[in-house]
Amino acid sequence: MSQQSRRLLVLALAASVGAGCSIKKLAINGLADTLAASGDSFASDEDPDLIRDAVPFSLKTIESLLVEVPEHKGLLLTACGGFTQYAYAFVQADAELIEVKDFDASVAGRERALKMYQRALGYCLRRVELTHKGFRSAVEKDPVGTVKAFAKDEVPVLYWTGATWGAAVSAGSEKPELLNQLPIVRAIMARALELDEAYELGGIHDVLISLDSLPEAMGGSVKNAREHFARSVELSKGQSASPYVSLAAGISVAEQNRKEFETLLGQALAIDVNQVPRLRLSNVIYQRKARALLARADELFTPEKAPSHPTAVVGLSGLGSLAHRPLGVLR
Repeated sequence: MSQQSRRLLVLALAASVGAGCSIKKLAINGLADTLAASGDSFASDEDPDLIRDAVPFSLKTIESLLVEVPEHKGLLLTACGGFTQYAYAFVQADAELIEVKDFDASVAGRERALKMYQRALGYCLRRVELTHKGFRSAVEKDPVGTVKAFAKDEVPVLYWTGATWGAAVSAGSEKPELLNQLPIVRAIMARALELDEAYELGGIHDVLISLDSLPEAMGGSVKNAREHFARSVELSKGQSASPYVSLAAGISVAEQNRKEFETLLGQALAIDVNQVPRLRLSNVIYQRKARALLARADELFTPEKAPSHPTAVVGLSGLGSLAHRPLGVLR
């Protein structure tokens, strides 16, 4: 074989290997695009137990793909939202339900949920850093100023980053280092609201109901929580159970207003989950939470218990109930 022929053979082999790599990358990117757009099929399902069993495989597939395409924007956001929703709906919710019967198992469940939220937040922050270099360090120093750089088309990124960060703070409410990050969560959600308050039929307002259900010393406001509730109900045309459950768990319990509590949860349970397919799974899960809260009404409302106004100043030991407040992250 002549030297020229050998060179041509080497070039041909290199080209075929290159083409194979390109085909593989195209296939991976195509699968990544498909998985990144798969959220609606889960959200519209009416069987939470089916989703509970199906989602872990999907999440691990997403993580495997991210090894191959670590900067895929859609897949990073899907990983963040997927882990957050799974942790809230099937890990933290289960932990809350067993708290009275098995406190140790409940604590372990919340710790697992926290780890999952932190895992999810890692993916969201990776997504943010692709377009806003140095975001993590900057937002810790100047939350309000840093988030001003985000535009309207980045509201989904803001929403999931803020909701996931808030969920982590909620699950780890006994950890001072997490509670200190609340101003960041508030700034992110406030910017998302400013850019597109109608996002996900009022989903941003749902997160803010929970944040404003906190004591005034932590930035909470009963007035603001009720205003966010009203706007969420208006934007979802009363077809989302989330704001009703959020206000009942956050404000009604704190104010020891049992009548309002029962009315709100009754309204959540009266919603037809098939009316808005994209809210179906969220509504089924929040209706489950509504029933669980109603079953605990005698425990949550007692004649001896003085009204605990959310604006009261409380120490870290009084923040355990924060973990019970829904964050509206299932939209």
